[in-house]
Amino acid sequence: MPIPFLQRIQALAGSAVNKIVPAGPGPAAAAAEQLLKQLLSGLPELLAAAVVEVESGQLLASYTTSREFNLSKAIGFNAEVIRQQRRAMQALQLPAEEQLDDILITLQNQLHLLRLLSDGRRFLYVAVDCRDTNLGIARAVMRTCQE
Repeated sequence: MPIPFLQRIQALAGSAVNKIVPAGPGPAAAAAEQLLKQLLSGLPELLAAAVVEVESGQLLASYTTSREFNLSKAIGFNAEVIRQQRRAMQALQLPAEEQLDDILITLQNQLHLLRLLSDGRRFLYVAVDCRDTNLGIARAVMRTCQE
């Protein structure tokens, strides 16, 4: 039985762990939640994942395995990375058929992937431990997560 008071106390402790959290009600958040469920079925060992609007940097749904992994702080910066890469591609005057597909950020023990969704207005963010998941598998699973 859900007790509202206890849920508010849990929210004060930080983000939910091992649970998909939609940003709010509505069809966009519901679609994002469904996308993360699809992703988790293919990458159950991932560290964090989110669906984000590119232009606003707004989080639509998120999932993390650790309270220390603060997605809300990182997401805005990741949205800016995509916006800057798009500007760089315009500056290079690349042909119109050249579209940004994904961006890989490699850390010593983690891989962070930003993959644009088919509408180009949202992206899927995934962080995995490179000791548990290889890049090819992560990219293949992310490709299947389209609406």
